[in-house]
Amino acid sequence: MSLFFANYSEFLLRILIASLLGGLIGLERDMHGRAAGLRTHLLVSMGSAVFTVLSLIIARSANATGFQADPGRISAQIVAGIGFLGAGVIIKEGANIRGLTTAACLWGAAAIGMAAGYGYYEIAIFSTAVALVSLVFLKFSERLYTKDAYRILSIRTPLEVSASQLIDLVKSEQLKVLNCDIEKNYESGSAIARLALMIHYRGITDKQSHAVIKKLEDSGLPLQEVKWEHM
Repeated sequence: MSLFFANYSEFLLRILIASLLGGLIGLERDMHGRAAGLRTHLLVSMGSAVFTVLSLIIARSANATGFQADPGRISAQIVAGIGFLGAGVIIKEGANIRGLTTAACLWGAAAIGMAAGYGYYEIAIFSTAVALVSLVFLKFSERLYTKDAYRILSIRTPLEVSASQLIDLVKSEQLKVLNCDIEKNYESGSAIARLALMIHYRGITDKQSHAVIKKLEDSGLPLQEVKWEHM
């Protein structure tokens, strides 16, 4: 047993460090209620380190017997294999896609595990720190700059209300009307205007969404239904 630890203590340390670093990233994901959390990231990072360590051990053993072995052949498959896990956490809900950040975290955890498995502790620790900073702190900086979002505003009104009236009300410095589709129902006497909008916003889009609805309500137009949809 003592001989085993004498030969493999460094490899065991690499696996332990990979598990701890992957677990730190997974803890942040777990705290935000993501499907892939602490255990998943820890196991991904640990598994990557194990595959990397095994590739080194196997290559070293093969080279000792006179065969030329490439230690990168096993660990190279980690990059391809992690794609299956990443695809499993990406969820498409209508026009929305969730889980891209978590999939990227799994990919990063695998890379950290490989770095630790090869013994590049500084790279593994630095990469973990960068990942945690981007996940924890950069999220708050998103409210400091403006960005664009695309939504569809559906407005149901009586037939006598024209689309141009609605467009004039909705247009502002922060809202740009990209196109407008009109659907008229002469039996019910109502029309639906679907405005494709580009919202230039900072912080939360809900504030501008509510402001647009309030502006429509205060206009005095006979509204029947107002609904926001994702493009």
